[in-house]
Amino acid sequence: MTRTAVGHFTSDEARKNFLAAYDLAMRLWPDPRDELDVKTSYGTVHVHRYGPRTGEPVVLLHGHAGHASNWFPQVAALGEHHPVYAVDTLDDPGRSVQRVVAAGSKENAAWLDEVLAGLGLDRVHLVGASYGGWLALNQAVHAPTRLASVAVLDPGGIGKVPARFYAHMIGGLFGMLAPRRWRPALGRLLANPALSSPPEMIAPMMLAMRTYKPATRPPARPFSDDELRSVRLPVLVLLGRRSALLRPRPALARVTALIPGVRAEVVERAGHGLNLERPGVVNTHLLAFLASPVGGER
Repeated sequence: MTRTAVGHFTSDEARKNFLAAYDLAMRLWPDPRDELDVKTSYGTVHVHRYGPRTGEPVVLLHGHAGHASNWFPQVAALGEHHPVYAVDTLDDPGRSVQRVVAAGSKENAAWLDEVLAGLGLDRVHLVGASYGGWLALNQAVHAPTRLASVAVLDPGGIGKVPARFYAHMIGGLFGMLAPRRWRPALGRLLANPALSSPPEMIAPMMLAMRTYKPATRPPARPFSDDELRSVRLPVLVLLGRRSALLRPRPALARVTALIPGVRAEVVERAGHGLNLERPGVVNTHLLAFLASPVGGER
């Protein structure tokens, strides 16, 4: 997974319109919420913060082309006892401003480590969905020193991205063009939670699809067996039974065989976006993992 350029909006006006929609989407989060900017070697990374000042922090990484509002069903539950930070990842539309290409795995681990350092965080529970899950596992492989644990939701990097994933994405785009009253049923049929998500969460994503030019990059590369074996942190893996990205049984078998002590489970009646489709189930798993002697504070 090697990048050669930095993504950008097609115009200043396009970025302005996107950010207006983005700010409306962030109102889905509970209040009060702080916003922080962290300067790194790769650009300025924008972070949202919610929750108490004490406790081990939880850091959230959204999926490709997503943004921090995608975590709105998790924030209040996680933030009851933990400071919660949600990162606008580089290479995606958001309030982060990238200036230098993060070309591969080590560079992606480097910018994220700089973010954690800039926030003054030395022991975090890293939670990622989809491409954010790839970033979280990548951090566990290449720069784990600031991590207490990793939890990933239908993550990239467990297997090769199948053709059906791209078909799933295209189907979701066409679904967005359907009348709003039809979208929840289409979302259930396609296992695509975006179709029944709040419109304010979807609006910036739709704007970005039209006006943001991402850096050309291949799909998140699968981690090697040796890389997964090298992880020495508590790890939780949740997979969607109807995932368009992964085949849940082979994925479950692979992580169970390779990641030492992993906790892994397939979530029924969930597709790739399981934190939006089954938020109660996901929250229960995350909170139990954080509270456990293995995943939680020690």
